[in-house]
Amino acid sequence: MTVTISRVGKVFASRQGEPLIVLDDLSLTIEKSELVCILGPSGCGKTTLLRMIAGLDHTTSGVIDVDGVAVTGPDPRIAMIFQEYSLYPWRTVRANVEFGLQMRGIPPEERREIVDRNIRLVGLEDFAMSYPYELSGGMRQRVAVARALATDPAVLLMDEPFGALDAQTRNRMQKELLRIWEKTKKTIIFITHSVDEAVFLADRIVVLSPRPGRVDVIYDVNILRPRDRTSVEFAKLRRDVLELIDRLEERQ
Repeated sequence: MTVTISRVGKVFASRQGEPLIVLDDLSLTIEKSELVCILGPSGCGKTTLLRMIAGLDHTTSGVIDVDGVAVTGPDPRIAMIFQEYSLYPWRTVRANVEFGLQMRGIPPEERREIVDRNIRLVGLEDFAMSYPYELSGGMRQRVAVARALATDPAVLLMDEPFGALDAQTRNRMQKELLRIWEKTKKTIIFITHSVDEAVFLADRIVVLSPRPGRVDVIYDVNILRPRDRTSVEFAKLRRDVLELIDRLEERQ
C-alpha cells in the first residue's frame, strides 16, 4: 500500500506551556512495496512521524493516508515494531506470535497455520516453545517481526528495531529483514540513526532537517542487491549522507 504524508505538522506543549514545533509542513510519499529509511538529527521528529503513521498519535495539521484512506487511529493495515522487543515474558514464542490473531478472533486452526508459517519465515521453528528470556536479542527481535507479520499488515513501521543489538547480530538481522521483505513485498518505513544501515537496506533514504523536521534531502539508492559494504559506490553514498547529517547537526 502507498503511504502519503501531506503537509503534516506536529506541535507539543513545552513544560513552560509554549508550543514546541516538532514537525512542520512535511510531505512525503512512500510507494507500495518500497523500503524507505528515515534519517535525521536527534529530536527532528522521526519517531513522532512514525507514531502518527501508525495512528498512535494525531497530526496537528496535514493528513496521512494509506491508499487514500486517512489514518485516524490504530489501523489493522499497519503494524509497528519498536526498538524494545515488547514481548510478553510469560508467553512462549508461539503464543507471542499468536497474540494479535487471538485479539482478532481468528479460529484456532487458522491461527496455528499462520503462526507456523511466520515462525518458519523468521527461522525460529526450533524455538517455538521457548520463552523470551531463553532467546538472544536477535532472536527476540525476530519474534517481534513474526508477530507483526502474522496479522498480515500492508505497511510495516520499524523504529530503530536493531539499535540495541551488537554489530554482528545487527548485520545478520538486516540481511534477514531484506530476505523477508523480498518474500512478502510489504511497504516498510524504517527509522535508523545508522547511515550504514540505511544504505544497506533502503530503496530511498529520506533525511529530515533539524527540528522542526521537514524533508531535507531524498537519496535514491541505485545499488544492486545484495549490497557490498566495501564497494566504492556504497562508500560514496555513505560518505555523502554522513556529510549531510554532519551539516544538519551543526545547524541545530
